[in-house]
Amino acid sequence: MIGRLAWVTAREARGQDEDEAVALAALARTGVDVDVVDWDDPAVDWAGYDRVVLRSPWDYPARLADFLAWLDATAALTEVVNEPRTVRWSIDKRYLAELDEAGVPITDTVFVAPGESVDLPAGDFVVKPAVGAGSKDAASYGPDQHAVAREHVERLHAAGQVVLVQPYVASVATDGEWALVYLGGRYSHAASKRVALPRAGVVETLFAEETNAPHEATAEQRAAADAAMAHVEERLGTPAYARIDLVRHDDGGHRVLEVELVEPSLFLPYADASAADRLAEVLTT
Repeated sequence: MIGRLAWVTAREARGQDEDEAVALAALARTGVDVDVVDWDDPAVDWAGYDRVVLRSPWDYPARLADFLAWLDATAALTEVVNEPRTVRWSIDKRYLAELDEAGVPITDTVFVAPGESVDLPAGDFVVKPAVGAGSKDAASYGPDQHAVAREHVERLHAAGQVVLVQPYVASVATDGEWALVYLGGRYSHAASKRVALPRAGVVETLFAEETNAPHEATAEQRAAADAAMAHVEERLGTPAYARIDLVRHDDGGHRVLEVELVEPSLFLPYADASAADRLAEVLTT
């Protein structure tokens, strides 16, 4: 049983995590002592915690080297959840190519490394960095916006980022995305979300605005998300928590957009009341 737990956030993220109050109340019911701490606070004694849980360190993409150094140093002192190798794998969205090779249905994605030229789609499309959170530095473009899209790609390349180019899936405008949450490797609940991705612009805040709602996952959605989870577990073991984001492709099938294993929002306010207790159990045993 865990006695002391660190709930890891960032100064900029404080007060913005919808999961936090619900989850902390559930953790309090287990009797565990929890501190909400910033990952980069030099005053924190990480060795004093039985478990350090990454929850909302949402500024890490802009400070990746510092964050990874902190992750390794902390893991040498105590247990970090999710495990560092799982976090490292999920940070870089080039994992999508690995999922595709394993037969997991993914959103069509072209990866463009610094120094490579980009061939932009004829229709609407999205440009995003391989390392990013909260849709930061992601934007959508139309077929008449190739010039500004190339400038976006060049900016990301100049920052050392691999770029993802994906077609803008038509159903996103009407259906949004679906987030399927797994706790301790077991499916827990789902939510629908609509992300306000800027058109030929950038997200200036910590994360893009979202409109979320409860959702009952369909069998087809479960099949796509379960396939992604099966690969994660075979590759990395069972994560404490995971979120698989799906979209409905133009062919009607569901495709994996992202596999969130670093600091995913778990949409606890949109789930049944027992979801937070399931999370607390995973985090304290």
